[in-house]
Amino acid sequence: MPPRSTRPADKFDDDDYPAYTMGRAAEMLDTTPAFLRALGEHRLITPLRSEGGHRRYSRYQLRIAARARELVDQGTPIEAACRIVILEDQLEEALRINEELRAQGTTS
Repeated sequence: MPPRSTRPADKFDDDDYPAYTMGRAAEMLDTTPAFLRALGEHRLITPLRSEGGHRRYSRYQLRIAARARELVDQGTPIEAACRIVILEDQLEEALRINEELRAQGTTS
């Protein structure tokens, strides 16, 4: 993967850039700031902090939070929802790595 440029325009495409305040993130997810804080307490997402100490969320974190919200809305306790999302994320990463290794094996 090529190194990421530090130009400001590149931040628009960066899924890890902490662009959203807690209020905006909660609004986008149609949830409450308390829900986002609970996800942090259960170590599902760890928002970055602004210089003033305010939580800032990335698009990647919002996708993770949205999946947890979906599970909670279906009746899954928040602790279990967080664990499920963590395991889903780990599985996705393992599958991606496995596919990369397979691709390297066919080119060797």
